[in-house]
Amino acid sequence: MIRRIAVVRILAALLAALLAALLAAAPLTCAAAPFSARLGGERIVLDTLAGFTDTTELASPRLQQLGEALTSASNRILLFALTDADLRRFRNGDPMDEKQRFLLAATPRALERERVTTEQFAGMVELSLRELGAPPAGDIFKYLENQPPAKSSLLAELERTSTVFSVLQGTRLLSPPPKFLEKEKPPQYVLSTTTMLLLRGKALQLTVFTSFDAPQDLDWLKAITERWTAELQRLNQR
Repeated sequence: MIRRIAVVRILAALLAALLAALLAAAPLTCAAAPFSARLGGERIVLDTLAGFTDTTELASPRLQQLGEALTSASNRILLFALTDADLRRFRNGDPMDEKQRFLLAATPRALERERVTTEQFAGMVELSLRELGAPPAGDIFKYLENQPPAKSSLLAELERTSTVFSVLQGTRLLSPPPKFLEKEKPPQYVLSTTTMLLLRGKALQLTVFTSFDAPQDLDWLKAITERWTAELQRLNQR
């Protein structure tokens, strides 16, 4: 009987520990509910994708600085999301994964209270194209190898409609000097998509980032950009 009671107590303790772990992980693993951001007299519905968590409500100076470094100072950040795994690492004080991936949604401060027409949006797209230049032909790895470090380069135009304009960009990062007698590290690359989106008469800029080590990273980036854009359009249907 004593042995049976001991086994029961052990099982109860294990179940309690498992339940506590599940409850602790719940805020990070459960899908966040969509939320709205007021832009002038309009409310825009925003949401992340599965596997990502918005960090803007954490009020973390480090994460705020990271988000601000990824977009223009003329933009107001509406959403900055890390992967669920990276957010857990951040909360535990651990370094983020080398495969860093971010989602960021922002709006131009100058247009925040203005209603943007499709004609004005088309003008913004044309201006962006002139600033970006022409995309290269051929292998993007080889192209980025010959670009100056930290320079963002246009790689491809992904989509252009009356309400969506999306491009692929890449950057060769500054590699740290190798330590004494260590093998020289290969160049590091970052890919990103920038999507201008017209929603309910408001101009949004969506940016998705990933490190670039293999073709699968490019496939992931294109797929998630298309899915996020479509999801925000669905959420903001009138």
